[in-house]
Amino acid sequence: MGSGFLAIEADWTLFFVAIISWFFVLKYWEKSGKLDEWNASRVLFGLVLMLRTSKGQKTLEKISKPKRFWRAYGEVSLWVCWVAMFIVTAFILIAIFSAIIMGNQAEARPISELVAIPGISPIIPLGWGVFAFVICLVIHEYGHGIQARAHGMRVRSFGLLMAGPLPLGAFAEPEYSEISSSPRRERQRMFAAGPATNIFAAFILIVILGQVAGQFTTADPGVHSSQIILDSGADEAGLEPWDVIVAINGTEIVDTDDFIDVMDGLSAGQNVSIDVIRYEDGTSETINVNLTDKYAYYIELGMDAETLDSMGVEEGDAFLGVQNLAGGTAGVDRLAGWAHPDFETSALGYAISVPMDTLNLLITPFENQGVAIHPSQENMLDAGDGWLSSLVGLSGLLFLVNLLFWLIWVNILLGFTNLFPMIPFDGGHLFKDIVHGIMSGIRNVGQKTGLYKLHPLWVEHTTRKASSISSVLLLLVMGFIIIGPYL
Repeated sequence: MGSGFLAIEADWTLFFVAIISWFFVLKYWEKSGKLDEWNASRVLFGLVLMLRTSKGQKTLEKISKPKRFWRAYGEVSLWVCWVAMFIVTAFILIAIFSAIIMGNQAEARPISELVAIPGISPIIPLGWGVFAFVICLVIHEYGHGIQARAHGMRVRSFGLLMAGPLPLGAFAEPEYSEISSSPRRERQRMFAAGPATNIFAAFILIVILGQVAGQFTTADPGVHSSQIILDSGADEAGLEPWDVIVAINGTEIVDTDDFIDVMDGLSAGQNVSIDVIRYEDGTSETINVNLTDKYAYYIELGMDAETLDSMGVEEGDAFLGVQNLAGGTAGVDRLAGWAHPDFETSALGYAISVPMDTLNLLITPFENQGVAIHPSQENMLDAGDGWLSSLVGLSGLLFLVNLLFWLIWVNILLGFTNLFPMIPFDGGHLFKDIVHGIMSGIRNVGQKTGLYKLHPLWVEHTTRKASSISSVLLLLVMGFIIIGPYL
């Protein structure tokens, strides 16, 4: 029970047949009165079921009772979202300027990767994806609902947007008249609470993931490489990516420190015997490798002598020809990052590691084609002697790692994509309120100074126009960045 659990894949042909069938099923339910009976309706060209429910209302009322606490939470959420919106906008602007100045050099990814639908996208498995999206969407919408109630706004219903069995979204349906008439700050807190709650949940889950990751140990000692350099000694001797090196010239290799110590005692031109465990079939084998010159390799890459001197690389240093060398727990250690119990650094190190490790989490499914840990690295893991390991065993630990990973991944995805400054995202509503505040300030200055007079409707008209134009422009830009590589 590891990454394979709930890792179901869908077929494109089956997908289109299912969509057409779903359309006619919804149409039949609508004509027969079933949708009215279920308090549901068809939206988005009749392909999506908007399923409302009053369930969760009592829970919402209980949770939102400490109103002072939740209003403070809403204020913190608002500041977090402003910072996150700045980061998102900065990335978008960088992507725009890069595309204009250097051209759109992004690699054309498979079309299916552009569709963030579990099972259809090869990077989001159907089982884990559906489960994580449902949980994270509920978290998101409850964030909105709690803030609405904390500020006296009513929530009429909760619900899911469904395409067959797949959740496409969730919603908390408030009394819109109360939202529009509420003070701007309270409205902004309500919009910010959804994505901020996803971000907070992701942070908490990363900490928990770090503790689970600390429960693993290696099944066998040794180191492995995910990349073998072409025409190097390792390549010519037949070493393959993910093969585990367990000994060099009879000296046992337990971790990367052992590997470095042994290689430091060797020199270019030597022939060494390396004991490996093959990734393909798990068999043990000894291969003979002619070591090349590390200094010459880096010079061929274009590095200068001063840079190599600062790196401590000298002529004659032994070079095996492996990159991204790592120990047996590297797969799970990478997911845990800064939250791993063995991770130690300075305050500055944490400030750098937290965003970098978060980015690593986001790109992991792209690199591993829809799994949290590469299958070879998963096979290198074993349960340690911790209390959790004793309780759930190796299969239980792998299940928890995959569960936590996909919950973290989807929470980050929902949290940050919802902060795009365009309607209908939460970031678009926040941006609209920011523009409204600026326009109101301009009008107030004119009234106080007497330099100019602006009609009250000017604020509303300008805000609405600015929000619409910015949303359309951003949509066009995002479309160019995404579709550009295919042109």
